[in-house]
Amino acid sequence: MADTVRHRRAAAFARGRHRRISRMIVGIGVDVVDIERFGRQLERTPGLRDRLFVPAERELNTRSLAARFAAKEAVAKVLGAPAGMNWQDCWIGLDQNGPTVQVKGTVLAVAEAKGVKRWHLSISHDGGIATATVLAEG
Repeated sequence: MADTVRHRRAAAFARGRHRRISRMIVGIGVDVVDIERFGRQLERTPGLRDRLFVPAERELNTRSLAARFAAKEAVAKVLGAPAGMNWQDCWIGLDQNGPTVQVKGTVLAVAEAKGVKRWHLSISHDGGIATATVLAEG
């Protein structure tokens, strides 16, 4: 009986009735940021906010900036922390479903070379800690 079921499935696949979805996880990155410490770094280091964040992100509060920085770090980990990565080439946007990873330039080039087709992002901040998890799908 098992051979009959296997034969039917093979025949259905051959006729194109069975779709095969081929996706794979290219990488997963996780990062945490101490919000208070991150805020002190922003105050102590002139230009850090401009170096790390695109204009649309710069005016956000410290908690949100820490969470976005954690997300950017998680993206870097997914990509193997490539040398020459420009922080301006990765930013965190928002759509109707929540935060999104946006890439261009140096980050996009590495992502494409690794076969990344889609990003999944979860960010949060609570108890003085910002955290982000990024999954890259190919």
